[in-house]
Amino acid sequence: MGIVRKTKAVNTVLNIFEHNNEAKSVVNLIELVKGEMNKTTVYRILDRLEQDGTIHCFNGKDGLKWYAKCNGCSENHHYDLHPHFQCTNCDKVECLSLEVKIPTLKNHKVDTTDILLMGQCSDCLT
Repeated sequence: MGIVRKTKAVNTVLNIFEHNNEAKSVVNLIELVKGEMNKTTVYRILDRLEQDGTIHCFNGKDGLKWYAKCNGCSENHHYDLHPHFQCTNCDKVECLSLEVKIPTLKNHKVDTTDILLMGQCSDCLT
């Protein structure tokens, strides 16, 4: 499926990820485009961008969905299987470039992982 046409709404959401390398919660994204599109459109665009390999999603604290720009992914395969860090003070979320070895499970196939580290970011420590 994916993004066939890059409408104004699609470009608006894409620009958020292009101009800011931080992960965004779905609530924050909806707030950023308030007045330009409704939340159903935002969810639809996010789903399509994820299918295209443009962004990836993960669960933050409280089960809230977060989205971040992919690096080298395609519609056929997501390579963004990395941990994320969420600050418990300011809620900022960062993609971590740490390699985490996911164990092979007998008689199981792992498709996705969610590894979330929580604590205080460098800004909140000072």
